[in-house]
Amino acid sequence: MGDVTFVDLSVPIQEPLEGELEGELAKALAAKIDYEDHQQSLPIITRIFGCEPEDLPDGQGWANEMVTLSTHAGTHMDAPWHYFPTCKGEPSKRIDEVPLEDCFGDGVVLNLLGHGPGERVDTEVVEAAVEAAGGLEARDIVLLRFGYDRTFGTASYWNRYPGLTAAATRWICDHGIKVIGTDAVGFDRDFPSMHADFAADHDASKLWEAHRVGITHEYFQIEKLANLGTLPARGFYVSCFPVKIARASAGWCRAVAILGLDRAS
Repeated sequence: MGDVTFVDLSVPIQEPLEGELEGELAKALAAKIDYEDHQQSLPIITRIFGCEPEDLPDGQGWANEMVTLSTHAGTHMDAPWHYFPTCKGEPSKRIDEVPLEDCFGDGVVLNLLGHGPGERVDTEVVEAAVEAAGGLEARDIVLLRFGYDRTFGTASYWNRYPGLTAAATRWICDHGIKVIGTDAVGFDRDFPSMHADFAADHDASKLWEAHRVGITHEYFQIEKLANLGTLPARGFYVSCFPVKIARASAGWCRAVAILGLDRAS
């Protein structure tokens, strides 16, 4: 494979850090992990095998974890079923129906640094970022670099971030793009900003506007990416296969960038 480099684009699934759980979204997506070490597992192991602890290597069992969390926790892919029951008039795909061929492809990083919390990033901004990145090809995997992964593990990570407008999202999809990812918590801007704007002008078209593009355009979102700043604008692959959860609206994925992979191989 030559000099192939793998870059982890995922944040870990972990229990909340102290002071992190501020706001409804952070609480709703908080993970609970019960860890079982090699001694705690001994009662069930000795029952399963009908043995005594001294029959096991150094009297040690196995490690295990029980995890309780939303399918939208951690780095994950949203299926169109998350956005709306139908897409283009047909039943929306769920996460176990996402085509595997859409989850591996050429990556493109769009530099969207400098956009503030709650900002609606519109088409002209995305067009300029695409031009700077060298354009788009159909089925590229587009990664939006806002830089918000730098606050992962803090309350601000969950509560304030920018997102694309509906028009900007449609513009990307109209270039034949099936997968779009962001290093912010969500693909739309933060909920408090949408709430405040709706209270001011009652413009319902701005509520979850980028997600709702999925009513007319089939595309898959990756949320909570990381380390996009370590990548070039182009010249790498992205692997982002979601966990196959039956009939679910999303699935966790270990998103990875692969640099130096020879196309001929």
